[in-house]
Amino acid sequence: MLFFALLPIFVFIVLVIFTKINLTKISLIFFGLTLILSLLVWQIYPHIAIASTFKGALIAVDIFLIVFGALLFLKIIEGRQILDQIRLYLEKISPDYRIQTILIAWFFESFIEGVTGFGTPITIAAPILVSIGLSPITAVAVALLGNSTSVAFGAAGTPIRVGFSGLNITGVPFYSALINLIGFIVPLFMLWLVTRRQPDGKNHFLDAIPFAVFSGFCVVIPSFFTVFIGQEFSSIIGPIIGLILVIFAIKFKLFLPREIKTLRRSSPQTSLLPLKTTLFPYTLLIILLVLSKLIFGNFGFNFNFGLSHNFSFFNPGLIFIITSVIVGLVWQIKPKYFAAHSLDSFKKSVNSFLVIALISGVTQLMIHSHQNYSHLPSFLEVIASGFQTRLLPFVTPFIGGFGSFMNGSATISNLMFGSILQAISLNLNFNSSIILSLQNVGSSAGNMISLADVIPALAILNLNSKTIQVIKLVIIPCFIYLILIGIIGMLIT
Repeated sequence: MLFFALLPIFVFIVLVIFTKINLTKISLIFFGLTLILSLLVWQIYPHIAIASTFKGALIAVDIFLIVFGALLFLKIIEGRQILDQIRLYLEKISPDYRIQTILIAWFFESFIEGVTGFGTPITIAAPILVSIGLSPITAVAVALLGNSTSVAFGAAGTPIRVGFSGLNITGVPFYSALINLIGFIVPLFMLWLVTRRQPDGKNHFLDAIPFAVFSGFCVVIPSFFTVFIGQEFSSIIGPIIGLILVIFAIKFKLFLPREIKTLRRSSPQTSLLPLKTTLFPYTLLIILLVLSKLIFGNFGFNFNFGLSHNFSFFNPGLIFIITSVIVGLVWQIKPKYFAAHSLDSFKKSVNSFLVIALISGVTQLMIHSHQNYSHLPSFLEVIASGFQTRLLPFVTPFIGGFGSFMNGSATISNLMFGSILQAISLNLNFNSSIILSLQNVGSSAGNMISLADVIPALAILNLNSKTIQVIKLVIIPCFIYLILIGIIGMLIT
């Protein structure tokens, strides 16, 4: 059965890497093959197959709102050239593109992940990275890398608190923070991506290694010690302390590259807007995100259609839309222009919805395939049980990474595999807290290649056809990261 359970995933990966078929068609093949196997091999109840497909579409609605809202927000702020203004202010901190990249993709994204989660950091950071001179594809890839290490604790500890709901998580926050120290390597991956195509790129990379490593430790070490206060604070306080440390390092010229390297020159005619004007849209966005998370984060409504689905009252996409409306009113944008921006954003969001709906449908079929006439365990149980081996600590991060790749969420990945891996770890006499922690940190690493994050970011930059190119850029860093996590797992067990 392991062959049939892995077959759709294998076909999907082969089509993505070795063909030039667009992702919408690949996703349709992926869904179709999974549905056929569900009906013919697993003999899933027909109403569950229909309900799983429907739930996949409902999950895609959340992603659609994020893409639509982020696109609308971007179009509104483009009118005031806010991204160019942010670039000019970044140049005041440091004109070096390598330092700017790490400030945005490592520190800023880690903080945004800590307060909101939901893939929001990538949709905010990618356009800013383009503004400092990165190519759109590189910008998305770097933004994906930045939304990884901090995901282990996510928005106020959600991946552990919700992802392992109902399980004994004693020790999981500590071991997750300990294993997550390997995340210091992520800024090095960012540095490699942004320098690889530059003239004399090797020297650009080598010269900035001290700053990248220092920046990595500036986030993961405070995050580790913060977990003793409470797991809810690790991905919030860690990046704040880290940013303060790195700003001091820049001020006193510690760990900086010997030569300043830039990707673009500031236009001497460009006038600098007041800082409060430049930051107003983003400040408002972050405040509304935090308030909405605090007020509505635990609320939603459920309805049942054979399966149940929860619509959360907190959705970053809605906050993007509300922020866009408020900014539009404050800046007195004419209604006809706002309507035109809204229509254009809607059209560009539709393709993302189709792909995510199909992939989410696959995930739901795999999760609920145990409801069948054949009495077989689900796809996921078959896959996980196939890794019942003394190498479990090494392979567990890859299972977590696979879950995030499919869903774009460490929390959902933990929900999918947590109980299965805990049972296997107890059968093999492993410390279940360590195994769950490896699953959790592996899930955060898997966010690097999450299709639910890649597709919205590309849609925002109008690059819907470049998904495969971006995946190819981040797949090697992701696998290196997962391998290192697996090695740590073998050592500590």
